[in-house]
This record gives sequence, C-alpha cells and structure tokens, in this order.
Amino acid sequence: MATTLTGGNPHIIQLPTTPAGAALDPRAIAQRWLTNLETQLSQPVTVDLTGLFHTESWWRDMLALDWELHTVRTAADIQTFLRQHQSQAQLSALRLQDKGQFQPRHEQVVDGLSWVSTMFFFETAVGRGTGMLRLTQEEDGAPWKAYAVYTSLQELRGDEEPLGKRRPEGTTESMPGGLAGGTWIERRLRQKEFLDTEPVTLVVGAGQAGLNMGARLQSLGVSCLIIDKNERVGDNWRNRYRTLVTHDPAEFTHMAYLPFPKNWPQFTPKDKLGDWFEAYASIMELNVWLQTSVVSAEYDDATAKWTVVVARGDGSRRTLRPRHVVWCTGHSGEARIPTFPGQQTFQGTVYHGSQHRDASEADVRGKKVVVVGTGNSGHDIAQNFYEHGADVTMLQRSGTYVLTAEKGVFMMHEGLHEDGGPPTEEADIASESLPWPIQLALSVHLTRRIAAAEKDTLDGLRRVGFRLDFGPDGAGIARAYFTRGGGYYIDVGCSQLIIDGKIGVKHSPRGITQFGPRELHLADGSTLPADIVVLATGYDNMRTTVRKVLGDRVADRCLDVWDLDAEGEVNAMWRPSGHPGFWFMGGNLALCRIYSKFLALQIKAIETGLSPRVR
Repeated sequence: MATTLTGGNPHIIQLPTTPAGAALDPRAIAQRWLTNLETQLSQPVTVDLTGLFHTESWWRDMLALDWELHTVRTAADIQTFLRQHQSQAQLSALRLQDKGQFQPRHEQVVDGLSWVSTMFFFETAVGRGTGMLRLTQEEDGAPWKAYAVYTSLQELRGDEEPLGKRRPEGTTESMPGGLAGGTWIERRLRQKEFLDTEPVTLVVGAGQAGLNMGARLQSLGVSCLIIDKNERVGDNWRNRYRTLVTHDPAEFTHMAYLPFPKNWPQFTPKDKLGDWFEAYASIMELNVWLQTSVVSAEYDDATAKWTVVVARGDGSRRTLRPRHVVWCTGHSGEARIPTFPGQQTFQGTVYHGSQHRDASEADVRGKKVVVVGTGNSGHDIAQNFYEHGADVTMLQRSGTYVLTAEKGVFMMHEGLHEDGGPPTEEADIASESLPWPIQLALSVHLTRRIAAAEKDTLDGLRRVGFRLDFGPDGAGIARAYFTRGGGYYIDVGCSQLIIDGKIGVKHSPRGITQFGPRELHLADGSTLPADIVVLATGYDNMRTTVRKVLGDRVADRCLDVWDLDAEGEVNAMWRPSGHPGFWFMGGNLALCRIYSKFLALQIKAIETGLSPRVR
C-alpha cells in the first residue's frame, strides 16, 4: 500500500490501494487505534509508532504540536516529529466524535481506496483541538494503520473566545469600569480611534482577509486596527468590473462568526458582497480607518515593535507602534502588467484587466478587442465586450483549466460546504485535514468526474482550438490555484460563446512580439487587428506589494508568498513570513475564514508568551 512519488514534482503522489471489503465496526477500529496512540503519546521521549502508521503516511498539524503549520510524511519522520514536540505539546485526552457526519465511518473514497475516517478531539498543554483520522489496511485481515492524521489547535485554555454561553453580558455595569467608563457607543468611539491605547496589531486592507482577521483577533482579546485606502468598506469588490459575481457558492464563502442568511443567493454580485462587508465590519465592531494608507514602517528587533506612520483622509498623520502587522492587500492585489516593443506607437487603448470597469463606458460596437489571457477575469471581460457589440478575440499562450459554475463547482463541495451539509466549523476542519499532496491526488479523480459531467463543453472548446490544461497530474483547479494562483476559468457563460464562434480564440504559445499602430504582432508571425487590448495577465506575488509600499528593508526579510513548500504547505501565508512581527493573510473567502483562526492564534500565543519565538 505504498504512497510513491512520481516524476520530478515532490507533490505528485500515487494514492494507496486497499482491500475491497468494508470495515465491520468503524468505531471499534478507530477507538482501538486512538487508544494505542494515546498510550504512545504518554511516553513522549520514546514514542514508538510501530504498528500504528504505514511506512508511507502523513501527519498534518496546525499549531497543536508546534506554533507553525506542518505536513510531515513517512512514519519515521512522524515519529521524530512527535518525539521533538510531544513533551511540550502534551497531546492527550483523545476522544472520538460521537455525533454528526464525521463520527467513525467506512468510506469508499475513490476506486481502489477506502478508509475508516473520523473526527476526534484532544487537549494539549495550552488548549483544545480537533483532528481527523484516516485508517487503512494493506490487505484483508491486516491491522488498521494510519494513512493520514490531522491535528488542529482550536482554542487556548484560559483565553477561550466569548462565544455562546461565554458571550459577554453587554450591560454598561458589566463592562470594565462600569458606568464611569461610558456607555457602549461612547466606548466604541474612543476604541475605534485608539485614543487611549495603541493597537497590538495593525491590519492593512479591509477585504475578506482583513475583516476575518480583525474579527478573529478581537474575539481573542487582541486589539486590532484595520486600515484601508478606499472610501468605504467593501470598495475592494465594488470597484471591480461591473458584471463580477463570486464564482464560489454561498455555503463555501461565509465570513467568520456570521454566515450569510439562508435566502442569500448562491453566487454573490460584487456590490452586494461589498455591502455585506460594510455591514460585517459594523456588526463585528471592527476598528476600521478608511482613506488611510501606510506612509512608512520600520521594525525594531530590540523591542519587537513597529513604528508605522499612516496618512488619513483628513490630511492628518498618525504614528502607530503595533507589535504585529498583518498584510491583507490581496493575493491578487498587485497587477502584473507586461510591456511590449512598439506599445507607445499603438493608436488604440491598452490597459490591465484590473482597470476594467464595463464595456458600456464607451461605444465599442464593431471595435476589435483583444483580451490577453484566458483566466477568470479574461473570460469575464471578453464576455462583457461581446455583449456590448465588440469583435472579441482572446489571446491564449498556455492551456487553461475550465469547469462550469453549473456543475463542476457544486461537485467540488459535495458532502462539505453545501446546502444541507455539516456545520461550517466542522466542514472547515474536514476540508483542510488532508495534506495537500493527498488532496491533489484525490483531485485527479474528482477532475475526471467533472470532465465527464461537462464533456460537451470541453469537447466544444477543443473543437474551436481552445487549449485545455488539467495540470501535470490532472488535478485541475486545485493544483492551478495552490501552485499558480490562477490558470483556470469557472465558466459562467463565456465558454459557450467561444464554442459558438461569437468570441474568437488565438493560440500563441510565445505570445506577443510587438505592437503595431493598429495590430499585435505575434511570435508565430501572424497579426491580430486591435483597437482595444486588455492585459488580463494576472497578479504578482504579495511580497511585490510589500516592496512597493514598505521598501526593500522589509521585503528582503520576507519569503515569497504562495505555491507549496517542500512539506506541502503554502509558502509564507497564514504563518511566519520570514520577517518578525509581519504576517501575510489572503486567499478566497473560505480560506480567509479558515486560516484567520490559525493566524490569530499564533499572534495570541506570542502576546501571552505561549509561543517562544518572536517572528
């Protein structure tokens, strides 16, 4: 039942094969294994995993054993990892989930692979956590051993969030200082302006990353100021192109603590989402300064504090001294804008896709429009121009993965973030519980199922010369997103326009060589007439934005952001960035909801002295 590496990519694996028979008593199997693990954990220096883990197995840990995000592979390395950290972490009191979807069960995962899976709970020296367990057999009658274990710290003992039965009373008398400290609104006005204190954490950006981050920090009792350059919370969505709608469904895109109402549309128009963000900031009592930008930021290693000067909309400046800066300017926040020879002589219009608002802003009927790039925004912009009468051609350099919002997107969320599914908190744990190499390997099977369901669309695209790319292993959107941050299109109508010949496609692997006065010259020797060129060419690494705003001194200490590191975790995001007291936070709405918890816990642990390192 070996899990082997293939090719030169360490994150492309072969899934194990297992016997066809079903487990007769999943709970007894899981309980026996969990009891045996707890026995070994009680002897941290001599933990012996013989008989508990397959040689090729995995353990993904979110802060439970170490104040970091780790994926550890092979039984030998897992044993070493536990011996290094268990003495301090003290994982104990392991117990199985006893209700709901994630209690012990036997799952047929894909053809040839089944496992006993369960959610479980545990305690550590500092808090409480939740995990997931997957046990497999090598052959009928063989012992059940762990193929994948997940542990995630969910709360700190003594610093639990004020949720449910722990919610604050809310009366003036129950607030610190009682009536002498003022009413709720009087306190809020002082708190929001930080008239009496300095924020412990400065969050730059009030999009989904910054708002989730602020809500998580404040729930943990860590004071937080969010600044944003826009006029209103939510403008980071409102200011994008007119026809933009989220490509992920409602149950996947909730914000922390505050899910969308049950009558919320499946896919949210950008302005509606912007309004929700604005309401969320108010309801969650987040401290947001709008029309505010960073002028300078310097870090003092000796005091572990920042000195940040910000410029506010009224022309004033304020010097802040937070201990943490969380960079939430957007995983797709810094446009990648190429330039070409002859571009200055072009007599038409050229702009980046991030600057697109709506084709109706000018009379584009009959205009030759070339959209360079075939990702989500490229397709949406091409469709927008076509609908206003333009003659549109998409210029494609490399293949693009395509799935539809009608079928493929919902297949991706089956059994988890869907209407009638498990609670969001449990779905979040389950969805992140497998190491990324395993998730990508499983995505190969899912991508095949989606392709079969969407065969007509994919075949139609191939017929007209649109190049499809399912990734080096066929993992589709999962690999494209987590390694490239793009390279895919969630189809909301443009694919049929391409299939019907209403939007043209030109494939040019080596792209544009130069601009002419009214045309583009391509590397294959051909030309494309153009009145308008939209460069839907993607976005740069978040570290680029840091360098642009904060300068080389800060950026040089940061790691590059995104893609998977040697372990299989996302580089520098939601975890130490390389620069002490500086953190990157970004991703889609679901990832911001999920990982804001882990980043907030890391910051809280530093502030309470639980984490030994200043990062």
